[in-house]
Amino acid sequence: MTTTPADVDPLVARMRPFGTTIFAEMSALAVRTGAVNLGQGFPDTDGPPEMLAAAAEALRGGQNQYPPGPGIPALRAAVAAHQRRFWGLEYDPDGEVVITAGATEAIAASILALCEPGDEVVCFEPYYDSYAASIALAGAVRRPVTLRPEADGRYAFDPAALRAAFGPRTRLVLLNSPHNPTGKVFTREELALVAELCREHGAYAVTDEVYEHLVFADAATPHVPLATLPGMRERTLRISSAGKTFSCTGWKVGWVSGPAPLVSAALRVKQFLTYVNGAPLQPAVAVALALPDAYFAEFAAGMQARRDQLVAGLTDAGFGVLTPEGTYFVTADIGPLGGRDGVEFCRSLPARCGVVAVPTQVFYDDAEAGRRLVRFAFCKRPEVLAEAVTRLRRLA
Repeated sequence: MTTTPADVDPLVARMRPFGTTIFAEMSALAVRTGAVNLGQGFPDTDGPPEMLAAAAEALRGGQNQYPPGPGIPALRAAVAAHQRRFWGLEYDPDGEVVITAGATEAIAASILALCEPGDEVVCFEPYYDSYAASIALAGAVRRPVTLRPEADGRYAFDPAALRAAFGPRTRLVLLNSPHNPTGKVFTREELALVAELCREHGAYAVTDEVYEHLVFADAATPHVPLATLPGMRERTLRISSAGKTFSCTGWKVGWVSGPAPLVSAALRVKQFLTYVNGAPLQPAVAVALALPDAYFAEFAAGMQARRDQLVAGLTDAGFGVLTPEGTYFVTADIGPLGGRDGVEFCRSLPARCGVVAVPTQVFYDDAEAGRRLVRFAFCKRPEVLAEAVTRLRRLA
């Protein structure tokens, strides 16, 4: 029997496990049902007015053509100054900083630049779904290490499991701290083990630090960039973005920083992904990065208040709540409500009470580890969270 193109899935085999993202599915469900969307992590308020005014000025001022490939000099300088100011990290804006189409592109470009087919990437699960896709695009192999909640509600990993994940094919470690979706902030001791294993195996590190300014006052540890540890600056690509810190997730302006050879490698791939992006938004992000310390402190405090509001509501509704140390998200256990499967629970939740969440199990290779866990975003206005909590209490 002769087959036609319509009879065959044209997608390359390595990408067939990746369908529509869970975020798209749940957001579409929210629109269809009119539910309160606590699934996808985007704020429902705009960022600082200084940044918005700078963007409007740039749009009207003619900054609407291709920017330089690595990003405009003012933004690269602002990124370097910001990292010096907050983390004591020195990067040359001319050669050690590249502007990207958000952190997602930065991660993809870094992995594609550094990994050959068959190379192994150590990562921590649950993981942001683009990690697995980027690793697959490179033809590399992921080696996940599972984060599990301990008695105090904080997540940790087994050091022996991390050591076992490294081997002769290990090319890089992909580390997200503060961590989405668990809200974990990796301790200096945990990072020291990661650094030790990177040095021992000659591996690079790619660090996703988009939540660097969202660590809460009751966290067990402050945020520590892996690149600040001995021997790690020269082997680390550090990634962040404007989206989370300045509540402009739709702008998709991110950056990669690191030693010139690694940044050059990422840039050589990045230029064939989006080439450049966001010309009038780049000067606005430069303005935002230079905002006074009070902005960053107030931003974190405001988000912590929203976290506490949602944690209290989820607890009242009968969930088992794992209070995050940072990020936009609360993880909740559906077991106390009789739930057994997070995907089924989240698909039924809009009809049951008019709220959308995301099942955490889709971010694991070991799906059983996250079978009963779901993720709620609290980066919403207090009145939206209050309405969501009122609806969720119907489950109790």
